[in-house]
Amino acid sequence: MDWAARLDKQIKDYLPDLRCLREEPMAKHTSFRVGGPARRMAFPDRGEQLVLLLSMARDCGARPLVIGNGTNLLAPDEGVDRLVIGTGGLSRLEPGEEPGSLVADAGVSLARLADFACKQGLTGLEFAHGIPGTVGGGVCMNAGAYGGELKQVITGVSALFPEEGVKRLTGEQMAFGYRRSFLTDEPEAVVLHAEFHLSPGEPEAIRETMGDLMARRKASQPLEWPSAGSTFKRPEGHFAGTLIDQCGLKGRTVGGAQVSEKHGGFVINRGGATCADIRELIRQVQEIVWEKTGVRLEPEVRFVD
Repeated sequence: MDWAARLDKQIKDYLPDLRCLREEPMAKHTSFRVGGPARRMAFPDRGEQLVLLLSMARDCGARPLVIGNGTNLLAPDEGVDRLVIGTGGLSRLEPGEEPGSLVADAGVSLARLADFACKQGLTGLEFAHGIPGTVGGGVCMNAGAYGGELKQVITGVSALFPEEGVKRLTGEQMAFGYRRSFLTDEPEAVVLHAEFHLSPGEPEAIRETMGDLMARRKASQPLEWPSAGSTFKRPEGHFAGTLIDQCGLKGRTVGGAQVSEKHGGFVINRGGATCADIRELIRQVQEIVWEKTGVRLEPEVRFVD
């Protein structure tokens, strides 16, 4: 009996109300809209289900992959022999115990989080309104934009560690850096929820700021096409999009994948792109930018295996 059959039996016995799909296309769950079938894909709707599911996965020999909106993932065309866990059902979002604090589960979208903060008259998350990811992924990668980063507003993170169980990490213990955190080096850890501390503000002014930032995004980024946002991390002393533009790579295509003509930092799916197309285009961009500028571009996109 292989891991999937063993897991099916455990889910039937201990989590009968858990939604679990077989051979579910990853293309339906990633913003690139590419990727073959996941052997199993489960959708817990509360933290207890997630914790038990991960324990069962380890017992069965499965390799779990926990995802939010799939906005920073590139999944292989042939699919993955893994248990993919979608956290969209983990959606608790509420005021915290302290004035100005919020608590959000891993599956809450950053857009919803920013909107909720605005309605509560709390400022500090305006930058997150247009980021397409979720709290879980945003915490791990210290999501940010327009001068704001989650590290500026996070006071605590509860995460599940395979060997140690659930631990609460302070903002300082999270060791946030540029597109990284303590959890970046702990790939098997899973964010359950995060706590934020914000400042009082006027909802109308907060809403106006979010609108202005969204307008800037729409004007400069190819939001009309499937992508994973910024394809490359910002190299020290440079901007990836500027380097790519200077190397004449805007519009370069491989199959259905293209370096956006609107913003060189985005690789987009122009229609029918495969994972292989996108990976090859990323490789070509890295090679040409290195040859012409001596700068190595590091992908911000995570390649799923």
